[in-house]
Amino acid sequence: MTKSDYDRALYYTHRSQWDNLLILMVRTEDQFLAKKIEHFLHAYNFEKDYSVIEKHLYSLLRYIDYANEAAGEDFLETAVNGLI
Repeated sequence: MTKSDYDRALYYTHRSQWDNLLILMVRTEDQFLAKKIEHFLHAYNFEKDYSVIEKHLYSLLRYIDYANEAAGEDFLETAVNGLI
């Protein structure tokens, strides 16, 4: 998985670019990311209770943070193994 998917998801969420976020949801290979985006966009468009929208937004952001950190560790491990 490329780190750029997580960076894009964070950027699109921050800039409220929902169309681009939807496209990313369809194109990403990370099914967990796609599902988190799907739940957030569905809540954003159809939910009347703001706390539900907020819950899905925070869930998406927590996953992006976790996955981005994990992808960074994989990148560092690959770089270090390549040097040895």
